[in-house]
Order: sequence, then structure tokens, then C-alpha cells
Amino acid sequence: MKSREAEMVEFFATPGYGETQRDDMHYSQAVRIGDRVETSGQGGWDDAFEFPEALEAEIVRAFDNVERTLREAGTSWGDVVHVNSYHVLGDDSFDDHNRVMVEQFRARMGERRPIWTESGVTALGHPKMRVEIRVTAVN
Repeated sequence: MKSREAEMVEFFATPGYGETQRDDMHYSQAVRIGDRVETSGQGGWDDAFEFPEALEAEIVRAFDNVERTLREAGTSWGDVVHVNSYHVLGDDSFDDHNRVMVEQFRARMGERRPIWTESGVTALGHPKMRVEIRVTAVN
């Protein structure tokens, strides 16, 4: 017999890349538990796992992928309360990353100001990745 909490858990695969990851790597892009949605880390890839050369384009696409994943789980950037971002700096500085991150926060969340934890890392899940974003939303 399932517990009440187990019945409230629903997993989501973002159409395109999320379905590939679900089938090939056995994980989901988001989980909804009641009114809370958690996403897995979203990179700046397209559905074929290609990455833009420009850092800004990669970060914007990562935000787009978070948005796609949130939509699939029935929520949006307007419901985000927590952001974790992971950055491989390479030739870029935190200033380069921060400028685009903050621009996207303002554009996508307006007056909403979620909590944000930003970490510099040496590597992410794909050798071409320079940014990964995961969020928590409540709606």
C-alpha cells in the first residue's frame, strides 16, 4: 500500500532532451511533491546536446531549459524561490557569468527575488558545459 506522500510524487521529463535523459540515463528533469517542484540541473544545451560557443547564449539557453522543465511540471519562473547555479570559469570570470545571470533573473522573475547559491566548479556533466542551473518552485 502506498503512503499518501508517495501518491503525491510525480516525475517529469522535458520533451526532447529530457526524454532522452530519462530513457538513457534513468533520471527525470523535475519532480513535483504537492505544491513544490524541484528541477535537476539544466544546462545550455539544445535537444541534440549541442552547446553555443558564446557564454551568454549558453546561460540564456540554460534559463530557457529551466523554463521548459518548469512548464512541464506545471509551474514557471514566477514561482521560483531558490536557485543553485554552477559555473566553470575557464577564460570567463564570475563577472561575465553574473552579468548574464542577473539579467535573466530580472527578465524572467520581475520583482521576485529568490534565494541564490552560486558555486564555481571544475567540471559539470558534459565537457562543453560552463553553466548548470537547478531551481525550486512553489505554487
